[in-house]
Amino acid sequence: MNHAVLLDPARLDRSDTEVRLEPFPFMIAHGQLPDDARSALEQDFPRYASAGFFPYDSSDCGPTINALVQHLTAPEFASAVGRRLGIENLGQYPTLVTLCRLLNRRHGTIHTDSRSKVATALLYLNTQWPDTSDGCLRFLKRIDDIDDMVAPELKPLYGEFAVFKRCDNSFHGHLPYEGERRVIQVAWLTSEEEKVRKTRRGKFSRTFKKLFGSLDRKLGAGRDRSAAHHD
Repeated sequence: MNHAVLLDPARLDRSDTEVRLEPFPFMIAHGQLPDDARSALEQDFPRYASAGFFPYDSSDCGPTINALVQHLTAPEFASAVGRRLGIENLGQYPTLVTLCRLLNRRHGTIHTDSRSKVATALLYLNTQWPDTSDGCLRFLKRIDDIDDMVAPELKPLYGEFAVFKRCDNSFHGHLPYEGERRVIQVAWLTSEEEKVRKTRRGKFSRTFKKLFGSLDRKLGAGRDRSAAHHD
């Protein structure tokens, strides 16, 4: 596998890439990963037993995932993303990488992301997805209506990529879903202190879920489809 071609910023210029600046800046880009990397990325994805997003640890991952994370956090890629979202010198900000393999139904409530994030990118890796809207990313006009979308929902399929500038109205979420939903998330943060804080919190969450996974699965399982939380 040639790791050099895993992620190429030039692919963001595909004709089907969608960039919008209103109601907040976001981009949806399709086909961002090569087909011949599918099996390696599937094999090298971390085998988390718990649901949720956990801080990236290279020891959890195989070489292809580690190479992909390096590409996602590279200044060249940040510059390509920042230009499209109107963010100057996005590469100057520290990055926090988290990965998710499994979701519980409580995940995906509508939110904006915290003020400590400048922008957030999501790269999906599922090789297939059921014929359902459940678990599909939605960019929204409001914090109280999961169906009031500003763009078509995005299925979390292999090579699908979404990125947005964090704003007070950067509402996004998805319908409740339980099962495997592989995604790598990159957040560009306002400071190294925030990176340390969020990493520490993420590691604690992973430990908690290892010990109390059944409780975590029950919490919020019956949530409303338009449930929301404020970051």
